[in-house]
Amino acid sequence: MVQGSVAEGFESVREEFAAVAVAEGGDYAAQLAAYRQGERVVDLWTGPEMTGDSLTGVFSSTKGAAHLVVALLAQDGVLDLDTTVGHYWPEFAVEGKQDVTLRDLLAHRAGVVGADTGFAIDELADDRIVAERVGGQRPYWRPGTAFGYHALVIGALTGEVVRRVTGQSLQQVYEQRVRAPFGLDFHLGLPEAAESRFLTTQPMLPTPEQQAELDEGYTASNSLTGIAFNQNHPKAVELVELPNSRVVRELGPASVGGVASAHGMARMYAAAISSVDGQAPLLRPDTAAAFAQVHSLGYDLVLRQHHGFGLGFEALGDKYPLLGQGVFGHSGAAGSLAFADPRSGVAYGYNRRRFAFPGGPAPENERLFKAVLTAASP
Repeated sequence: MVQGSVAEGFESVREEFAAVAVAEGGDYAAQLAAYRQGERVVDLWTGPEMTGDSLTGVFSSTKGAAHLVVALLAQDGVLDLDTTVGHYWPEFAVEGKQDVTLRDLLAHRAGVVGADTGFAIDELADDRIVAERVGGQRPYWRPGTAFGYHALVIGALTGEVVRRVTGQSLQQVYEQRVRAPFGLDFHLGLPEAAESRFLTTQPMLPTPEQQAELDEGYTASNSLTGIAFNQNHPKAVELVELPNSRVVRELGPASVGGVASAHGMARMYAAAISSVDGQAPLLRPDTAAAFAQVHSLGYDLVLRQHHGFGLGFEALGDKYPLLGQGVFGHSGAAGSLAFADPRSGVAYGYNRRRFAFPGGPAPENERLFKAVLTAASP
């Protein structure tokens, strides 16, 4: 059932992935990849239509690619985390947002989680439109007093800062500095030539008990949660359908529009912290530590649960104590997860085709990355 390869000493990872495949059932399709000290040690896949080169929508795992760009520009001295967003983008400094720093924005503390009237799908796909609409709005809470997941807009907002200081879109900087130099199968804007490798995202198939749990968690479309996930637009599409839209894949919105393989995700994080194919790591250790440092932790006003963020990346060490501090990465709605662990030199990538219950990083991630980290230990 499981195809691909593992390095010597990582056979237990293949076994664990196979066990997950059996538990998930016949239509389970997923990829798992990992690097150690810049060398690929796991590249596995399973399920109908899935190959090692298949590409899927990775939803919010996109934010990891987007904010690797911001980390690089901060490392270069082009961006100062403690400078106000309005310094770079004057139109943002309205409606009480004049004191919001880039650090605040990256930590999901700015309070601008969406637009009052929402977005049509072609608008949501275009980061320039999202930035213009959301950047001019009044925040939904006083910036800095709380935090909430800017789920569909954070990449557009930080991307506008990138555009103002570089003259290029975040997607263009990512292509030039990250994707192309390392040959990554992780795209912010999928080329037409790669469309044949794309597999549509499949909707969740909850059990009756799981559906009841989902129904119990329903929120109004005009709640902070509804606004943040664009449910307040009269023609809102379901989240699962975003990567299945060609305009989303083509424009690659920096919050949710990435298309990747697990290998592409793992290789990106490997390149961030390790020498890959003789090239120097993208990030210095001090930059990686600064962006991994926890900045927001506690009750997330949007997700309505305990959550945490570093700078643009999730505080994965809080959600998964096994990972420890210093790990940086991001998960995606359908189940994907990718991260770098500077201590062990491990970079991990996982994605799956069908939405996993209950949304966010799929539960099987914990057993899979545990197997990877155990195999990677001396």
